[in-house]
Amino acid sequence: MTAKHRGGGKVATAAQTLPDVDFRHPDLPALDRPAPDLPAPDRPGSDARPPGAGGPRYAGSPSTASPSTASPSTGGPKYAGVPSHVGGPSVGQGPGGVRRSSDSPGRRVARGLGELLLTCGVVLLLFLGYEVWVSNLFAERKQAQVREQLITSWARGQDPLKGQDRRNLPIAKQVALPAGQGFANLYIPVLGKDYVRTVVQGTSDRHLESGPGHYVNSQLPGQLGNFAVAGHRVSKGQPFLNLDRLRPGDSIVVQTARNWYVYAVLGSRSAYLAANKLADPDKREAAVAAALAKPDSQGVRGREIVHPAAVHVIDPVPNHPRAVATRALLTLTTCHPKYSADQRLVVHAQLSRAVPRTGSLLPAELPGGTI
Repeated sequence: MTAKHRGGGKVATAAQTLPDVDFRHPDLPALDRPAPDLPAPDRPGSDARPPGAGGPRYAGSPSTASPSTASPSTGGPKYAGVPSHVGGPSVGQGPGGVRRSSDSPGRRVARGLGELLLTCGVVLLLFLGYEVWVSNLFAERKQAQVREQLITSWARGQDPLKGQDRRNLPIAKQVALPAGQGFANLYIPVLGKDYVRTVVQGTSDRHLESGPGHYVNSQLPGQLGNFAVAGHRVSKGQPFLNLDRLRPGDSIVVQTARNWYVYAVLGSRSAYLAANKLADPDKREAAVAAALAKPDSQGVRGREIVHPAAVHVIDPVPNHPRAVATRALLTLTTCHPKYSADQRLVVHAQLSRAVPRTGSLLPAELPGGTI
């Protein structure tokens, strides 16, 4: 429709299909020019406007800004369709537009503490990532180098043990092995058909980063007494990560330059087989633990969990420092539980047989073995 200003003037046209939406603040004064008298709206959103509304408006369109009276708050001109507070101090600002801080000392302290905890959390995650993954990469590389050096020395006819790993060799002065040198390979079939780790001399942190380490005061493979080996459970190669999976009767095979030594985990094999038939998982696990903990005729258990200071577990007769060794044993130690060093998980095994190495033939306890 078309409307003319009283007294002459421009002609304004409003589209009838678009409802008029008044965006102006109710306290705004009218424009300096009088608006035409339009019919009162008969419903909300009608395109008709009340007198003094300042002319036709369109939905979604900004008001035609024209200077009017000075704003009392800012001293500048006011415009139709613009809220009167625009240009003045906003919420949270004082005179002159200076923002007042709403933070109390307590809030600032809490924010700082939160940022500190977040930073510590990120650093901790990075450290754990290094310990669990990055250190494993470095350790696996060192282990591969040690194994390659050992295989090369065997191929050249060199034996680091100098033939002192004969079965039932009485306890005597140990052969001098340089710290960190590999001298035997350790196979545990229950931990994987391709599980093999080269054992190095020494149990310091530096040596254990290269692989399982031989306790220097314990016996050698095949000797009467106790061939004791330590290894990390988590990080740095984690060779004994799943040592708790060993059960009574499981085979552990040690390879030297001249012989294969097959050890069997101690404990009650019959009790383990009976426990393995239980349907309830909790009862089965408890029965398996009891089978492993059952001592043999010399009081040696298949598995035990001890304090780190319990060094007698690597004696020639474990936990019996005054006893005389009459058989060849193997002891594996690692941290317990996983991701903790509060205790030690200890597994004992007894030598069941030894066979000379013949070319590339493997003992029957290993996959593809025939001897």
